[in-house]
Amino acid sequence: MEEGYSKYIPGYLRERYQLLGTVTFAALFSVVFLLVSIPFSNNAWFRLGNSTFFGFTALFALLSLFILIVSKVVMYKTRHLFPMTYWAYAAWCIAEIVLITVLYTVFTVTIAQPEDQSGVVIFLHALVYAFVCLGIPYLVAGMFFTIIDQNRTIRLMNMRDVVTEESTDEAPSDQKFTLFDNNGVLKLSVSSANLYYVESDDNYIKVWYDDNKGELQTYMLRCRLKTVEESFSGSDLIRCHRKFIVNMGKVKVLQKVGATYELTLDNEAIAPIPVTKTYIENVLERFKEKD
Repeated sequence: MEEGYSKYIPGYLRERYQLLGTVTFAALFSVVFLLVSIPFSNNAWFRLGNSTFFGFTALFALLSLFILIVSKVVMYKTRHLFPMTYWAYAAWCIAEIVLITVLYTVFTVTIAQPEDQSGVVIFLHALVYAFVCLGIPYLVAGMFFTIIDQNRTIRLMNMRDVVTEESTDEAPSDQKFTLFDNNGVLKLSVSSANLYYVESDDNYIKVWYDDNKGELQTYMLRCRLKTVEESFSGSDLIRCHRKFIVNMGKVKVLQKVGATYELTLDNEAIAPIPVTKTYIENVLERFKEKD
């Protein structure tokens, strides 16, 4: 599936750092909210201090945290197996909330044994609390990480101004491709004469280039390949595959292999880079421009 499809959640929402931050924030928010709301609840059996109910409270909290951790670990481990839609992500989070609500209902019916409320009523009341305790932190954490990602994208989009044409010739011979990190700090500046291609690796990119000694090097930076494509639009960098952007100035041969095409770069250490049907027209058009 090509990048940029809006029906799928951004990959960063399933990364380790974001999932750990979401669980931590949800746990802290839940503790504060429950401590404030317990006096106003008519069936809460949570207790702090030296009591039997405190033991059950601690057990419930640990089991709930265990459920969240296991759920997020599974979400993280499966991030490369399948893309997740927004609906699937929402259903996953709701399933966590419902499962913890069921756990609370079981504890309440077993421990508190309220005579004036049925299990269904307890479940519905607990569901409201669970949605507040987990739903709000999930939304806040999602917006927080989205803002971080957008800020990174804005900085990278500004790299368009950094692609300079120092040569006065019609075809500039010394373009500079400059990359910044999330904080806008300069990380890598590569001349077009040294840059070969950019490869996608989840939410990171690998920049392949020659150093001053002529040796092939790679540099990894947290960034989406789509952002690089947009930032350097109009330069010698062109998208040829879901995972690759190549420097057309380094391409020696375009050949058809079976039903697809391959690009051979002027470095024998680099394997031929595939060209998919989605991008072949753009690649062929660029070859025509070079001719």
